[in-house]
Amino acid sequence: MLHLAAEEPQSPLFPVWPEIVIGLICFSIVFFVFYKKLLPAINKALDERREAIEGGIEKAEAAQTEAQSVLEQYKAQLAEARHEAARLRQEAQEQGAVIIQEMKAEGQRQREEIIAAGHAQIEADRKAASSALRQDVGKLATDLAGKLVGESLQDHARQSGTVDRFLDELEAKAEAAR
Repeated sequence: MLHLAAEEPQSPLFPVWPEIVIGLICFSIVFFVFYKKLLPAINKALDERREAIEGGIEKAEAAQTEAQSVLEQYKAQLAEARHEAARLRQEAQEQGAVIIQEMKAEGQRQREEIIAAGHAQIEADRKAASSALRQDVGKLATDLAGKLVGESLQDHARQSGTVDRFLDELEAKAEAAR
C-alpha cells in the first residue's frame, strides 16, 4: 500500500480499487448474514404483528357484534319491561276501579242497613210511645169515667177492656177519616 501511495497523488473523490473490492466483499458478507439470519427474524416479527393486528381487528369486530347483540337483547328486555309495567299499571287501575265499586256497594249496603235500622228504631219508638200513651190515656179515661159515673173503675180487667175498646174505636175513626 505504501507503494501505491507513493506513485500518484490520489484524488479524494475516487477511492482506491482494492478498497472498493474489499468493501464489496465485506458488504456481501454482511448482506448475506442479514439476508439469512436477520431478514427471516424481521419477517417473522412482522408476520406475527400483522396476525396480531388482524386478530385484534377480528376480535374487535366479534366484540362489537356481541355488544350489538347484547344491546338488542337489552332493548328487547327494556321494551318487555315497559310493556309489563304498562300492563301492571292497567291491572292496578282496573283493580282500583273494582275496589272503588265494591266500596261504593258496601257503603250503599251499610247506608241501607242504617236506614232500615233507623226505621226499625223509629217504629219501635212509635210503638213504645203508642203503648205508653195508650196506658196514660186509659188511666185518665178510667179516672174521668169513674168520676162521671160516680163509681170506681179500678178493676183491672174491666179497665183494660174498656180502654182497649175505646182506643180501638178511636183508631177505626182515624183510619176512616184518612
